[in-house]
Amino acid sequence: YSLDLGPSMACRSVCRVFPVRLASNAAVSRPSVAELLGWRSQIFSREQAKQRALYPRTEKIEVTLEGPGLQGTVLIMNRGVSTPYSCARHLTEWHVSTAALALVDGQPWPLHRPLTQSCTLSLLSFKDQDPQEVNQAYWRSCAMMLGQVLQAAFKEEFLVELLRSPELPVISGAFCCDVVLDSRLDSWTPSEEDLRSFGCDAQRLIQQDLPWEPLEVQPAVAMEIFTHSRTKREEVEQRTAESPTGTVTLYRCGDHVDVSGGPLVARTGLCSQYEVTALHNLGPGPWGLHRRAQGLSLPLQLQAHHTIWRRLKKRAEQLVEVPPVPSATHPQAPTPAPEV
Repeated sequence: YSLDLGPSMACRSVCRVFPVRLASNAAVSRPSVAELLGWRSQIFSREQAKQRALYPRTEKIEVTLEGPGLQGTVLIMNRGVSTPYSCARHLTEWHVSTAALALVDGQPWPLHRPLTQSCTLSLLSFKDQDPQEVNQAYWRSCAMMLGQVLQAAFKEEFLVELLRSPELPVISGAFCCDVVLDSRLDSWTPSEEDLRSFGCDAQRLIQQDLPWEPLEVQPAVAMEIFTHSRTKREEVEQRTAESPTGTVTLYRCGDHVDVSGGPLVARTGLCSQYEVTALHNLGPGPWGLHRRAQGLSLPLQLQAHHTIWRRLKKRAEQLVEVPPVPSATHPQAPTPAPEV
């Protein structure tokens, strides 16, 4: 039998039987989610191949490793091809499984980004003495995964636009992904079952252990990738203006491509406990009703007792206040940061 559950159950994972009558002509003419993902991933692959072709000859570089038990170790690697992950594979299985991020000449560096010159290299994990860089990259990665889940969670006739994700410290209590859903869903409030469904979708990505592939591109390439997203094109403009090199950093996870303001961890399999805790209304914005999806996660190397987890989850359900980012097309007055 079939049930008409109405617009309050638009989430694809929870309700597979959504009334077709809500589909509009605009939705029919708009590319499907699968087509959009395919388009973006194809251009990403094209640009990735183009950048790799910049190093047609095999040139060797020296990578001097730093860290406990690795002092004095030098690896001879291939310029423009080898990555910190490649270096980890020359060490032990422990380094491969625990490395989340790297420091190259003292600067944070994604594990899958090619090395272009001789350098020093430190492999970072969640159990380092000072895990601040790794923790921040992890929070960023969890937020991007949440965007990936939301992008694919709704029926095809509903437009989902991902906004620029706020850069939040781990002490904020939750990672966040700002989003604008189809205007027909403005009255929809997710149930606990919907939030659990989002979390299950994230767990599927975690189980696939997908790499987060970084790619630094010119703004024109990013604009082409996000041809069909007005919000992402605006974010590209903002990121370009903020970048000292005038470039934009993209990441791909599976076939999902998004913009990032900083490095991500190596792969989805580094995540363990992961829950989507809330979807708050932020009120009307330039693109429609702005919402803030929030979540909580711990990496595989760190586990919390269920009582501690419940406390953390309760905190993560509360709205995280973030000063708005001024828009190039919709400038706003500066907002003071909230007192801590």
